[in-house]
Amino acid sequence: MPSSDPLPPKESALFRKLMKCYEMKQYKNGLKLAKQILSNPKYTEHGETLAMKGLTLNGLGRREEAYKYVRLGLRNDLRSHVCWHVYGLLQRSDKKYDEAIKCYRNALKCEKDNLQILKDLSLLQIQMRDLEGYKETRHHLFKLRPSQHASWIGFAMSYHLLGDLEMANSILEAFNQSQTSIEPNDYRHSELLLYQNQILVEAANYQRALEHLVKYENQIVDKLAIQETMGDLYIKLEQHSKAVPIFEGLIRRNPENTFYYSQYFLAKEISSPEDKLAVYKKFQEIYPRAMCPKRLPLDDVTGEVFRLVVDDYLRRGLRKGVPPLFVNVRSLHSDLGKTKIIEELMLQYYENLTRSGHFSRDDADRNLPVEPASAIVWTMLFLAQHYDYKRETDKALDYINAAIEHTPTLIELFIAKGRVYKHAGDPIEAYIWLDEAQSMDTADRYINSKCAKYMLRANLVKEAEEICGKFTREGVSPMENLNEMQCMWFQTECALAYQRMERWGDALKKCHEIDRHFSEIIEDQFDFHTYCMRKMTMRAYVGLLRLEDVLRCHPFYFKAAKCAIEVYIRLYDKPLKSEERIEEIDTENLPPSELKKLRSKQRKAKKKAELESAQAAQAQIKREQHQKSKQQANQDADPEAPQLDELIPEKLERPEDALEKAIDFLKPLQQLAKDRIETHLLAFEVYSRKNKILLMIQSIKRALALDVEHPQVQRCILRLIQVLPQLTNELNASVRLVVDKALNELIGTKSAQQLNNELIAKFGFSIKHLYECARTMYELDDKKQEEAIQLITSFDVNKLELEDASKIYESLRTGDFGKCEEALKSYKEVCQKRFKYARLFCDNVDNATTATATTNATTITKENATENHVENQVSSDL
Repeated sequence: MPSSDPLPPKESALFRKLMKCYEMKQYKNGLKLAKQILSNPKYTEHGETLAMKGLTLNGLGRREEAYKYVRLGLRNDLRSHVCWHVYGLLQRSDKKYDEAIKCYRNALKCEKDNLQILKDLSLLQIQMRDLEGYKETRHHLFKLRPSQHASWIGFAMSYHLLGDLEMANSILEAFNQSQTSIEPNDYRHSELLLYQNQILVEAANYQRALEHLVKYENQIVDKLAIQETMGDLYIKLEQHSKAVPIFEGLIRRNPENTFYYSQYFLAKEISSPEDKLAVYKKFQEIYPRAMCPKRLPLDDVTGEVFRLVVDDYLRRGLRKGVPPLFVNVRSLHSDLGKTKIIEELMLQYYENLTRSGHFSRDDADRNLPVEPASAIVWTMLFLAQHYDYKRETDKALDYINAAIEHTPTLIELFIAKGRVYKHAGDPIEAYIWLDEAQSMDTADRYINSKCAKYMLRANLVKEAEEICGKFTREGVSPMENLNEMQCMWFQTECALAYQRMERWGDALKKCHEIDRHFSEIIEDQFDFHTYCMRKMTMRAYVGLLRLEDVLRCHPFYFKAAKCAIEVYIRLYDKPLKSEERIEEIDTENLPPSELKKLRSKQRKAKKKAELESAQAAQAQIKREQHQKSKQQANQDADPEAPQLDELIPEKLERPEDALEKAIDFLKPLQQLAKDRIETHLLAFEVYSRKNKILLMIQSIKRALALDVEHPQVQRCILRLIQVLPQLTNELNASVRLVVDKALNELIGTKSAQQLNNELIAKFGFSIKHLYECARTMYELDDKKQEEAIQLITSFDVNKLELEDASKIYESLRTGDFGKCEEALKSYKEVCQKRFKYARLFCDNVDNATTATATTNATTITKENATENHVENQVSSDL
């Protein structure tokens, strides 16, 4: 539909130049052209020109004026597709994609076959995952431009994403048949063929996929993808004899790829450990320098065969001096039999190396060459890591101290000693040893990062920031530069440190920064929608879309969201006073001596506040200067990017509705991390405070589906029973019927007391269950305080882990069981003997400043320890 106010030829030529200037980002020239058109008295209110003027102003960052002119232009010409299109572009620049889609649809009502509007609409639809709408738009584009490659590919991909794989394959097959001439080594055509083959494999049409690969093998450039796919298809089609030579060739190409070995065994139909070991030995002879054929047998063999194989593997690693040797065999410690064999061998090595310089007496008797002098150091390091894994801290420290005394210049020893103290519950001593390791090689970024992480675990945020500043950009605050670089491990640890220090606003700031990083990553996919279609990298593009769909299940986001939810729950339970009321104290009833002390304290606090205010003002000036330079630098890159609100800790820690803020972080976890029980426990905590009984029951049932015996889930059930009477009074009959049915499935007719007693009887061997039951016992009847405390403090302390002991101690100290100073003191003494290195139980340490750091160290699970070991291995390999 044409514009209701068309321009004459002269002004029309100026308008075309205006659009060209916008496309070329010549915004100032564009404003001059718009001014020329609008200066004509007949066209002062020309809608399309006003809209383009607004869009040009938006390119200059003048957002408010842009909206003013675009809306004015749209009001003057509602039937113009240009005005609606421009309004959609403006909304898109502000990331208001739903509104932009509405504008594009209105534009298409005026000009239904406009290619540019259809393309822009398809980009927004795939960004918002409106797959049905995307299919319709791509179909329309296909009908308008059937000769363009992108029309065919986009149309096929729309069906692929919707799951209609047969239709997607049919479209691609028709497109391939329409191709007349194909250049040799055409990468785009090759990628298109592999994409079509991927669709066939996903549709489980394995025979057709294999025939397709064989037919077009000469036209596909990626020969590795051909071999991997063809070998996998032969296995799925049970043509194993044809798959064997393929995977033999792949192993020859890369003997360090573990996937190739597993596929080779499937092709050879080998399943017994003895046969696998024979195959591995064959590959060891063919590829003597490869590590996989030496390491993989350790997972399969057992008993004396394992002893022989692991003996050879450990000797090689100790002789060569491989720092991550323990990391490579750490997974074997899940088998107690293998753990015992490894310990026996290592102790034998240590004894014989100390006495004769050989790994065994047999080697010495046969007068074999003496092992390298460094072998004893690596043996002691391995033993220290081994005993640290078993949480035998004394033995671990004995071996690591002996190793340091032998070779005081080996950095790995200091890192290992710091890790021992971390696991023993002393984060302060741990960071001291990491700091020592870092000082020995200040140019090593890995050790620098590990030292910073240990400092954050000890709540030394400022020191961690300073040490990271060695590798950040000069002239910029390290904290700001780390945020720009999306260094999420640092921000996550910062958030947890601030949470432990009860600096709620700072913790939330870091959590929101991490959330923004994930939002930016999701926004950044927008640029790839056109790029991948043009370059034909469809396999990678589909993988990107699927990754973006589950991006927020990443561990970084989970940790940040969990921290934010816990902080918001704490702020809901105990809201902070407003800043005006913090210093309100009744001074009239104070005695003169106390009043004098108070005045002195207030003067000191005032001076301190003034000094901090001055420092904050200087920091703010620097921040603003940096922000201006940053905006100037980004002006050419993305001038239309919306400005985000500044994250101010003082505002964040005083939210209007803390629970709604918590739910914003909870929803992505419920969608993408529903296989983690912590998600549903957090959901219960939030919904219980909102008195949402159906959502509370839903959270419990989802948690029970993951772990029916989890102690915290059982406590959630008990808490639900306690609050049930007050929540069900106001329910209507139909909702109450649903609640009664669900509760009957969960607990039947048992009372909270009966259920708690049953749990105590059933899980008397588990301190985690007894702790939750003891809390419930005290909440149900505070007269049973002594019985509840006795239930957890009488548990055999030798069977306790540091995490559980710390949790019980903190619960007694913070008053979860009422006033119990004697029980607290006696329990602390018991734990002090059991965990003598744990700072939390030390008498000569100020618990007020170090307890939170120690508590953090105790909550480092073996999973996190594994991550640290893997990081060490990767660094060593590099």
